[in-house]
Amino acid sequence: MQEFRLIATCASGMEALVGRELRDLGYQTQVENGRVRFNGTIEDILRANIWLRTADRIKIIVGEFNAYTFDELFEKTLALPWDQLLPMDAEFPVEGKSRNSKLHSVPDVQSIVKKAIVNQLAATYHRNGHLPETGALFPLEVAINKDKVMLTLDTTGSSLFKRGYRLEKGGAPLKENMAAALVLLAKWYSDNPFVDPVCGSGTIPIEAALLARNIAPGIKRAFACEKWDWVPAGLSQDLRDDAKSKINHDIELDISGYDIDGKMIDIARLNAQEAGVLHDINFKQLAVKDFTTDKVNGVIIANPPYGERLSDRDTVRILYRQMGQVYAKLPSWSKYILTSDLEFEDYFGKKATKRRKLYNGALRTDYFQYWGKRIRPARTSD
Repeated sequence: MQEFRLIATCASGMEALVGRELRDLGYQTQVENGRVRFNGTIEDILRANIWLRTADRIKIIVGEFNAYTFDELFEKTLALPWDQLLPMDAEFPVEGKSRNSKLHSVPDVQSIVKKAIVNQLAATYHRNGHLPETGALFPLEVAINKDKVMLTLDTTGSSLFKRGYRLEKGGAPLKENMAAALVLLAKWYSDNPFVDPVCGSGTIPIEAALLARNIAPGIKRAFACEKWDWVPAGLSQDLRDDAKSKINHDIELDISGYDIDGKMIDIARLNAQEAGVLHDINFKQLAVKDFTTDKVNGVIIANPPYGERLSDRDTVRILYRQMGQVYAKLPSWSKYILTSDLEFEDYFGKKATKRRKLYNGALRTDYFQYWGKRIRPARTSD
């Protein structure tokens, strides 16, 4: 099988997690801003799409070069092996972006790249400059940064955060890959209790259950490359069957999702059922201030409202204060709270053990981490 140069793209702040996931799958990686490089065959491309929890897309790097003029961009694009990737009837829209570069007009950049590819394919397939573009979708991107051009082919299609289980959502839903990142960063062990006190549509508890059971996040969805004529028939199904064989059915989980809004609990249950993990999660209508437990060594992960609108800020900060008061009674529990309110600690009442900057879409947020003092279980005599 042909080996490709690949990138797994991701949100800012998630690169190390994506790199770790790829290394766990057996790949050598190079971590960069917003992406992780690795090499692989089409089988590896499909495997990464099926298994990666925190990435956005898997892309083939078709070419990289410096370009300072439009003529240079055209000629170097023309020289790339497009005929080895795109069939005669391929539909290949070209997206574009440019930063800090001489070629700063994105529409012109897109047009020139498109023209170069059309010219090469038309010559290869003897089409007199016209291509039908009625076949499978091959999404292309030209990205220029400081005059360095990267041309990529997207193998994923809809972003990897779209697992396919979210039938309904609330007002400000957390992307599935962001939720998975929060769980991975908490280093939660599946034999310990797990609580999301403001679960909304249930994304964080669902991602925790998928992770604990080793259910591949992309096992139920399709990818753009599965429709390409040079991808071996049946390969993706073989990889999905292999992923199904790796699911851990034997463990017992203690995962809870609470929300003050009963309608959101109903939505969360629907989504968990679609994901196949409803039996693993206890969903219940409950306010943060009413949470109590005798359990120890648990993990709390919360994505509360951020109070971005001034009219909501006071209400949200009351919630932060309630969290601080309730969680102070749980010294063995670790607490992880994501918010864009940089004054969160003042209202929570305690400085975080650690803070990590993450981007929830375009919004900068901080992941405030409070590490619990683990209680060792008492020894039992024989």
